[in-house]
Amino acid sequence: MALHIREDIQTAFARDPAARSVAEIFLAYPGLHAVWGHRMAHWLWTHNFKLVARVWSNFTRSATGVEIHPGAVIGRRFFIDHGMGVVIGETAIIGDDVLMYHDVTLGARGYKKGKRHPTIGNGVILGAGARVIGDVTVGAGAVVGANTLITRDVAERAVLDSSEFFVI
Repeated sequence: MALHIREDIQTAFARDPAARSVAEIFLAYPGLHAVWGHRMAHWLWTHNFKLVARVWSNFTRSATGVEIHPGAVIGRRFFIDHGMGVVIGETAIIGDDVLMYHDVTLGARGYKKGKRHPTIGNGVILGAGARVIGDVTVGAGAVVGANTLITRDVAERAVLDSSEFFVI
């Protein structure tokens, strides 16, 4: 766990030009606190402590403004900048080195059981207010601009913004 925390702090320095000190990042970055809380909730979820995982997840959401379902799978060096309003659904899968800004939703399109949330590839950037809805894949290295709605698969290394890629 300590190695992950160190790596997360290094990622914050690399991704946030406003980061000034280890103490500031450790104490005052709600996106990191949400990821750390999720790791605990996910461990509980995968070890069949589902209710405790949901309670812990709810506590983390209340403290950070970031809602990550304990069933979501998140890779290494995931950084949520600012964080407030982020929602990540139960069957979402997020790769390594993903940067997500505030108010992003990785949501479902219906009530079916099974995989119903997005898969986000390695190295993806999700701009503020982006909505990625349904069992879709955002390919590695793609950039999804602010306030873009995605309901279909996105190719690797694609660069999309709401003025050119608004799909229903």
